[in-house]
Amino acid sequence: MPARARRPYNERVNPAAPLPRLARLRAWADTGPAARSRTDLPRVWGASWSTIERLRDDRPLRRDEPLSWLLTAALTALAFVIRFPNLRMAPYIEFDETYYAKEAWSVLTFGYARAWPPGDTVNPMLNDGADPLSVVLSTADRVVHPMLAKWLIAGGIHLFGFNPFGWRFGSLIVGCLLVAAVVRLARRLARSTLIGGLAGLFICVDGLSVVMSRIALLDIFEAFFTVAAVAVVVRDRDWFRERLARYLEKRGQPNLDGHFGPVLWWRPWRLLAGVLFGLACGCKWNAMYVLAIMGVVTLAFDWHARRTAGARGATWRSLLVDGPLSFIYLVIVAIVSYVGTWASWFATSEGSFRQWGAENPDTLSVRLLGKPLASLWAYHVDIWKFHTGEFMSSVTHPWDAKPWGWLVMRRPISIAVDHVPSGVEGCRARLPSDCVRVVLAIGTPFLWWMAAIAIVAGLAFWIFGRDWRFAVPVLGAAATWVGWFPNADRPLFFFYAIMIIPFTATILALCLGKILGPPSAGRRRQRGALIVAACTVLIVINFAFLYPVLTDQLLTDVGWGLRIWFRTWA
Repeated sequence: MPARARRPYNERVNPAAPLPRLARLRAWADTGPAARSRTDLPRVWGASWSTIERLRDDRPLRRDEPLSWLLTAALTALAFVIRFPNLRMAPYIEFDETYYAKEAWSVLTFGYARAWPPGDTVNPMLNDGADPLSVVLSTADRVVHPMLAKWLIAGGIHLFGFNPFGWRFGSLIVGCLLVAAVVRLARRLARSTLIGGLAGLFICVDGLSVVMSRIALLDIFEAFFTVAAVAVVVRDRDWFRERLARYLEKRGQPNLDGHFGPVLWWRPWRLLAGVLFGLACGCKWNAMYVLAIMGVVTLAFDWHARRTAGARGATWRSLLVDGPLSFIYLVIVAIVSYVGTWASWFATSEGSFRQWGAENPDTLSVRLLGKPLASLWAYHVDIWKFHTGEFMSSVTHPWDAKPWGWLVMRRPISIAVDHVPSGVEGCRARLPSDCVRVVLAIGTPFLWWMAAIAIVAGLAFWIFGRDWRFAVPVLGAAATWVGWFPNADRPLFFFYAIMIIPFTATILALCLGKILGPPSAGRRRQRGALIVAACTVLIVINFAFLYPVLTDQLLTDVGWGLRIWFRTWA
């Protein structure tokens, strides 16, 4: 047989079929310098355009941006509707409000926390409407948590007065904003407004989130700033990848071709993340664990973006170039932001430890930092000793809950219990049974149990499926949970887990997104939609059943008993 004649590399058998990649490049080169443009290269070299597309993996988010904000606002409003009724609930100082409500009023009035008489003496007076100025002491109080959350509580006191509604209003608003932060985080991770809304709905109907939004404790504020900071870290990832894509487009390059690429000194989203992490630590210190983990995550994001862009061996320079810049934006900025939360303490001269520097002028810290900062440092050393010293390890509490049981809610915590005799306040219980008003800080069980299972699935999707989206909430949940184990010798409480549920709820939403499948999945998506809907409806019904014990509603003893499923819950 005669040999087949070779066709020129730029000749196609089927004119409608695309040229092979190498043939396209040769044909483009043969057009001559005057006819070709470097900006045409990505279109000609198909693989390079796919590199840019892979860098722009957040494109699905751009199609329904206005709708996503409308959904975020709707879920935030729903959270408000759920959390607002009977905000006064127990119409007096409850649980640790005896510390934080009074400290908030102090910082609002004096700029620093003042000491108070013992709670069993002063709380009944304040509950009866006594003027706080008539009972507060003139000495500074050595408080053991930072200032910011107390200032946010003080905002409600400034608007509505020193009463239960006033000191709980700040928690209400920030608790609703936490829902919005979860929606934005989950949406950006999932690349789906539907999944972001699902995660936000879970926080709307989480019992622990509801209770913590209705009481003047610090943890709901810390949770909001922490989740917002993590959401901004993920936003920074997409921003950086977009800048790399624009860099390639501008130069008409298929990829970085082994070069390191641009050094981006200005990272606005990373700067915002540092500020938010500083504010989170300004509420409670344990947010620093999330900051540390997310600092490593940002390095991994930058490294992977440059590798995707084609930096090849030069990618490792990211640890030396992007790493120090990330440290400045996250850690240094967070420290500055955190110190800023102590502004009112700096502005006074009477706060606890405020004069330490003046009283110890020859110490090394005063010579290095100056008197104000050295005083703040000494104060922090004292706080650290309080939390880690022998006193805390020797204290016991009936609602002590070790962290190993948090994910399955082994031991929730009772915030308030009032027994109401039959015939009083509308109690219609049959004698000798009474009624009860309860505020039980407990998560929605089906949500928490499903989320605990989803953590295992999320680990598998991340490690074995190489799905980076699961890494962020899995690491976020680990940072807010594992860090408590070294302190398990002291009393710990389930409400600390308010830092965990935004991340585990996000993991659950991502796993349900995997079950749901893409829009083009046909019958598989229909079956997945039934499973997702069933899980969601089950969680919502479970929450509705528990709602009375979250919001101090009147229940008979029988109704109360129906909601206590395990002995450890009471």
